[in-house]
Amino acid sequence: MKIYGIKNCNTVKKALDWLKENNVGFEFHDFKKEGVSLEKLQDWSSKVGYEKLLNKQGLTWKQLDAETKATIIGEKEALQLLSAKNSMIKRPVLEFENGLVLGFQEEMYQRLFLRH
Repeated sequence: MKIYGIKNCNTVKKALDWLKENNVGFEFHDFKKEGVSLEKLQDWSSKVGYEKLLNKQGLTWKQLDAETKATIIGEKEALQLLSAKNSMIKRPVLEFENGLVLGFQEEMYQRLFLRH
C-alpha cells in the first residue's frame, strides 16, 4: 500500500498518524519531493474521475487566475495542471490493492483496515 501526499499537509499528517497508530504498513510518496507522473494521474482519474482529484477547495486553486481556471475543460487539461501543480491534488491519495481513497476520513480507514 502506498500513500501519496505532502508531508506538511495537516490532512496527510492525520492519515499517516492513524496508519502508524493502527500498525498498518505503508510506503509514503511525497508529491513535493518525488512528483507524480501523468501516467499515475491518468490511472487515478480512471478509478475516481479527474474531478475528484482536483482540489478546488485548496489555496493553490484559489490563487489561480480566472483565465487558467477557464482552461480546465476536461480530463486532459486537469491532469496536465495537476502534473504541473501537484499541491492541487486532493490528498492524501491512498492506493492499495483493491482501490483508491482520496482524503482522510477516520471511519473509512477503520472500515478498510480494522476488520473486527
